[in-house]
Amino acid sequence: MSDHYVKVKVQLEQMKSSGEGVEKEEADMIEDEVLVASPPASVSPIPASCTPAAQREPSKTSVTCRNQSKSRSKLGKDEKNTGTKQDSVPALQGTIVASNANSGKPVNRKDNEQQTLQIKGTGKMLQGKTETNGNAVPIHLPEDNKVDPHNKEDANKVAKRRKPVTVDTFKAKTSLEALKLSIRQLKWKEFPVGRRSACDIYWHGVSFHDNDNIISGQVNKFPGMIEMLRKINLTRAVRTMQELFPEEYNFYPRSWILPEEYQLFSTQISLAKDGDVSQKPTFIIKPDGGSQGDGIYLIRDPGDLRVIAGSHTKQSVVQEYIHKPLLIDKLKFDIRLYVLVKSLEPLEIYIAKEGLSRFCTEPYQEPSQKNLSHVFMHLTNYSLNVQSGNFVHSDSLSSGSKRTFSSVLYRLASKGVDIKKVWSDIISLVIKTIIALVPELKVYYQADIPPGKPGPTCFQVSPGVFEYVPSPVDEEVKVGVIRDTLRLMDPAQKKSLTSYPEHQQEELSGSPVRGAGEEGRVLPSMCLKQVFPKYTKQFSYLRTVERITALFLRFLGVKGNMRLGPTGFRTFIRNCKLSNSHFSMATVDILYIDVTRRWASMLPGSREAGMGLQAFVEAFFYLAQRRFKSLPLREQVVSLLEVCEAQLENQGRGDPGGALPEDSTSSTRRSVSCGRTQPGRTVHPHHVSTSTPGQALSAPQLCSPATPRRASSQDYRLHQRLRPTHKGNVEN
Repeated sequence: MSDHYVKVKVQLEQMKSSGEGVEKEEADMIEDEVLVASPPASVSPIPASCTPAAQREPSKTSVTCRNQSKSRSKLGKDEKNTGTKQDSVPALQGTIVASNANSGKPVNRKDNEQQTLQIKGTGKMLQGKTETNGNAVPIHLPEDNKVDPHNKEDANKVAKRRKPVTVDTFKAKTSLEALKLSIRQLKWKEFPVGRRSACDIYWHGVSFHDNDNIISGQVNKFPGMIEMLRKINLTRAVRTMQELFPEEYNFYPRSWILPEEYQLFSTQISLAKDGDVSQKPTFIIKPDGGSQGDGIYLIRDPGDLRVIAGSHTKQSVVQEYIHKPLLIDKLKFDIRLYVLVKSLEPLEIYIAKEGLSRFCTEPYQEPSQKNLSHVFMHLTNYSLNVQSGNFVHSDSLSSGSKRTFSSVLYRLASKGVDIKKVWSDIISLVIKTIIALVPELKVYYQADIPPGKPGPTCFQVSPGVFEYVPSPVDEEVKVGVIRDTLRLMDPAQKKSLTSYPEHQQEELSGSPVRGAGEEGRVLPSMCLKQVFPKYTKQFSYLRTVERITALFLRFLGVKGNMRLGPTGFRTFIRNCKLSNSHFSMATVDILYIDVTRRWASMLPGSREAGMGLQAFVEAFFYLAQRRFKSLPLREQVVSLLEVCEAQLENQGRGDPGGALPEDSTSSTRRSVSCGRTQPGRTVHPHHVSTSTPGQALSAPQLCSPATPRRASSQDYRLHQRLRPTHKGNVEN
């Protein structure tokens, strides 16, 4: 490029006499010549000495053409070397070098000569003229060469000029192979041993706290997610939702938490057997923190529980076992679909269009005392069945002991199953489960990344890709999920694919990715489909507990704290004006002590004192039952929420009625505002608003056969209320 640069510089010196206009234009030409680094349809000059007119005088132009060809070849090499340092403006750039076709002299003569402009990769040539005073007439590119961000080809041009995304994989343990393959497909830059400067994305293998020194970028784990996906915490979160929406959450099986609910479990099973002698239920026991099938076993009698033997008891969950599951090829199987939670606020959920189906390796028989220990018959975990001699490794996506979910759907469709209904039910189950987890996740998130404190943003794919076996099925599903998760979290992507019309999403998602080079490899269309907020209208009424969580976070006080102290609880009661002559502040203190102590006994490993979110929710339910005695629990809670939010909103406008807590900073108010924009405020047939505390409400207009429950004002112990549901069982 240096030879060409010298030639152009000499031409500029010769053209100074022609005026500043030409000098400025030629200077711009040099700048563009140096900066443009092989765009998809780059513009390069064709000197007049190499045009067909000049070819008629080979004796004068042959040397010039050869020299300039060498210059262009050097420029091409430099362009390739600087391909990652391109300007991000998605416009066609080019340079113009005009010369006298007859004499080979610069264009500062009065001859009216033509300029030639060629667009690489298109075969198009544009021609312009110079004025008689020697000033060049600018060549205007046609309007169709302007970049349209919604145009696939123009989007590719922008992608090729960006710097590659950096990914820190130092803490990625379990999903490392699939992650590395995904990064290579995206042409991004991996840092396998970490990096001193900040990376765009940090991929952790276990939890958010794998690396506590991150203050920017994005981390693939939410604080608290690993805790909330434990069997006991998940069960408690779903139970709360079952109290408010029993019909919507009947997919979760009836469960007991051990060892604290062993007596309750034993009593209920004995009573059930006494009522029906022929009833012989089977139960599955899952360790609280277990994974990959470790520690799971079946029982038919409470006396067979192993966790209560000895001095060291393990916390577990007991659930009713589905004794007549759906079978394919006489084998029990499960469905594993991957879900991406892109953000908590606003809540954004994606679900993979393809998943895995893991098959048992022993033909299924209904549980009996003889086959309860046959794990290859009852448990679908890959880590267990791969040890069986009957495990079938297959290169096919539709056969073997591990298959794609789509192949299972094809088999079901051939038997007359409504596949659209299956997908609709799956999406509903996913959204409802995540809505049950979000309240606690928000508390964990604010504790680790308080408002105003520098920190990363988070996303997470669940369940984690723990086991990656190089096989057609794993590459089809798991690599696609990780790759497309990274694509959605691309920090330089100003507009997510969901901002485009649906008919353009597939095209844009299949475009070449950043850093893919000139030949940009086209990736498959996105395998992740957004389901929330896409279906907000159908599910927003379920977000009632999130509104309670906003109150809890508002009065927490110290940043980073996850427990509400007695002063904060009293401030909540006072500011929301919930105390009166029949419910004094002394009664408030007794309620706080009672609920807090009982939850402390259920969480023996917790060192932090105070009232946690679940305890606060229980106390809130109790307050709602006292204040609105004639209503079902759901309407009681919603009515009390509206009272509290109205009081706090009035105080926020400066109305009398009590000051906000001193530690409720403005940033905290913005992040956990209790105003009218809280989730779950959408009017729903199940929701009936109230304007006057204690006023009787009109009958709700139900769109489903859900029967409203009337809750006792004295019974506010949520952990003892169980819904006898039999419709689902989730294996570890």
